[in-house]
Amino acid sequence: MKKSNVGSMVFNIVNVTLFLIFTLICVFPFYYIFINSISDNSLAAKGAILLYPKGIHFENYVEVFKLKSIGSAAAVSVARTVLGTLLTLLGSSFLGYAFAKKEYWKRKFWYRYVVVTMYFSAGIIPWFVTMKGIGLYNSFLAYILPTVVSPFYVILFKTYIEQIPPSLEESVQLDGGGYAVRYFKIILPLSMPILATIAVFSCSAQWNAFLDTLLLVRDQELYTLQFILYQYLSETEALAAQMRSSQGTVGSAAANYVLTATSVRMTVTFVIILPILFVYPFFQRYFVSGIMIGAIKG
Repeated sequence: MKKSNVGSMVFNIVNVTLFLIFTLICVFPFYYIFINSISDNSLAAKGAILLYPKGIHFENYVEVFKLKSIGSAAAVSVARTVLGTLLTLLGSSFLGYAFAKKEYWKRKFWYRYVVVTMYFSAGIIPWFVTMKGIGLYNSFLAYILPTVVSPFYVILFKTYIEQIPPSLEESVQLDGGGYAVRYFKIILPLSMPILATIAVFSCSAQWNAFLDTLLLVRDQELYTLQFILYQYLSETEALAAQMRSSQGTVGSAAANYVLTATSVRMTVTFVIILPILFVYPFFQRYFVSGIMIGAIKG
């Protein structure tokens, strides 16, 4: 018993230590960006801010939020994330539910047809030609429609559906309920764990996407936050100069407020990544159970 207790104690200590180190490795990049965004801009530009902030101020955030493009880009990003996630959940879950039904016509063929698209792609040029041909060029729907069905999410939902006892659906079927009734009344309420898991993946993908904006959108009113960040990171020197000119003459007492390319880069990056960090805690209680469904059979 003593050997067993000592062994368990050593294992727990090593386990906790390793996870703490891993957590610090994951959290430190966000912490580093934040402390550089609120520190003396001249010190941040020299790379002198490593572990704690120096010359703390929040003028960088005040100036960044004055940028006209930030507000409209935030609205577009929020809209595409919310609408895109909802439609992805609806489309992928319903298709996964259909593939879970043995009476589905040519079920195996169509399921494999969808899955194979995960491994083979025609490339960016055919994709661009297709998007333009169906009227999605320079349109907000270009953010939404191509993501309604995702093969990976279909697989996750189909696997989860197969764990639900068929008797629950049979009772509704005996009362005259069709597939749509069973899907909305039985399947969706019982599928919160996997829906939350897919929602986390979809929210993150929608919020972080910028390639579709780069290739398909020319109207600045449809630019997303990630695309704005992409532009700012490639033009930080010019943007910093523009924002400095809007600040006016800066006295020596406020010299640490003078914007630099580094301060602009850090501040804009943190502003854009912060909202998506709050998504996961809301779905955390469902996430682990949802993603583990189907991992162990028997």
